[in-house]
Amino acid sequence: MAKLKVALVQQKCGDERDENIAASVAGVRRAAEQGAKLVVLQELHAGRYFCQMENTDFFDQAESIPGPSTEVFSALARELGIVIVCSLFERRAAGLYHNTAVVLEADGSIAGKYRKMHIPDDPAFYEKFYFTPGDLGFEPIRTSVGTLGVLVCWDQWYPEAARLMALAGAEILIYPTAIGWDPRDDDAEKDRQLDAWFTVQRGHAVANGVPVISVNRVGFEPDPSGVGPGLQFWGSSFVAGPQGEVLARGGAEEELLLVDLDMRRSEDVRRIWPFLRDRRIDAYQEILRRYRD
Repeated sequence: MAKLKVALVQQKCGDERDENIAASVAGVRRAAEQGAKLVVLQELHAGRYFCQMENTDFFDQAESIPGPSTEVFSALARELGIVIVCSLFERRAAGLYHNTAVVLEADGSIAGKYRKMHIPDDPAFYEKFYFTPGDLGFEPIRTSVGTLGVLVCWDQWYPEAARLMALAGAEILIYPTAIGWDPRDDDAEKDRQLDAWFTVQRGHAVANGVPVISVNRVGFEPDPSGVGPGLQFWGSSFVAGPQGEVLARGGAEEELLLVDLDMRRSEDVRRIWPFLRDRRIDAYQEILRRYRD
């Protein structure tokens, strides 16, 4: 497939699950109407970002795979004949939960899933309380539109994750995301954080010679406990090409981004920048250590 039209659905999330799902479905439908064959939804798009606090009641939001969300998006993928990447809070067993991205094939089947590997534990991002680190590894998912290296949010800061996906044949790196600012930060700090987020992911595109798709939520979400200041999600969803070139970038409001990806460019770029060829795999053993004291 030389050309692939991809879409990113950047949305706000409220307290009502049905309304959030309906908004995601509407975004997917609009994308398909405009010719998208691959549609990517943001991290945990069925609800608010509940990890701002630790509360066992929030485990009630988790669901099985297959389950309610996959039923909705599987049927939608089959109806529209497109591939959809959705994101949900997976209940694997009692007391065992994951932050999971699911890829639905154009025939409605589950092409594969990825369980978030890197789990943060920072103020307003208390994910270690909720999510068990993924155990499916960095395995790309093969679909009718290409081989997708699906990762999730905090994974986007780790070059190892992007590299391992690329080494396993990923043709596109995809990051469903939920990231925002502490409203108390000044504008300079906010700019530094956003620029770092944007830059590191473009770097993954460059270092691996593949496109990157990153889709983030928007809007202010209060801390459910009332203790913290809440989070202002910055949106800025984007698509970068295999040299890090920015093909599309969203703003801070709800929107649908559509991009025509030239899937031939990775081959062309890797011929002039053969980073994978020149890797010194004989000299990288120390990368397996936590730190070199």
